[in-house]
Amino acid sequence: MGVSGSTALKVSDIYKNFGKDENPVEVLRGVSFEMAQSQSLVITGPSGSGKSTLLHLIGTLDRPSSGTIEIDGKDPFTLPEPQLARFRNQVIGFVFQDHHLLPQYSVLENVLIPTMAFKNRNGAAGERARELLQRVGLAHRLNHRPAELSGGERQRVAVARALINQPSLLLCDEPTGNLDHATADAVSSLLFELHQAEQNILIVVTHSLELAARFERRFELINGSIRP
Repeated sequence: MGVSGSTALKVSDIYKNFGKDENPVEVLRGVSFEMAQSQSLVITGPSGSGKSTLLHLIGTLDRPSSGTIEIDGKDPFTLPEPQLARFRNQVIGFVFQDHHLLPQYSVLENVLIPTMAFKNRNGAAGERARELLQRVGLAHRLNHRPAELSGGERQRVAVARALINQPSLLLCDEPTGNLDHATADAVSSLLFELHQAEQNILIVVTHSLELAARFERRFELINGSIRP
């Protein structure tokens, strides 16, 4: 699937197999698509169709069995592991169904965690973290622990954390799956608001047809293959 404008993400003929060589389980079968910067895409499909697997491959959390993935013109899988970890940290942001906040740290500290793995490039991580928390409506919660927040507030912290390093690619796996309808709608609106402000690529995997309807681009994964 081609797109207009400069290509910032190119997924080419991706296959992913699991299991032993003599009896592999083929999860993804020749997935290909391209995206330009500032575009958004939703991936839907039944459970077991390969949605999360594809997202993990794009996020460099796993490697494809064959095919290539280019992000900002680079194939991250050609990098040595330490450089790949740095690339993932600085170029890709993740939001999962479960917020994965560390309970012993404050809201502000949780948002800052991705900046601690490598030296922050602009030296203004604390300022950006406070700005993001203000934008997600949690400026008054900086010093609270995750246990003191509602489910929607915890997910908003996770969104702020995913954006702290200004990634060009934001990947979300069922970001509203654990939320009630009203809270899910608020978090969805927040994702789009920040996506438009940051001008990143936004890719979301979801079972929610209501959330999927808000995207400019969408496709369905069926048995590991794309159905437009």
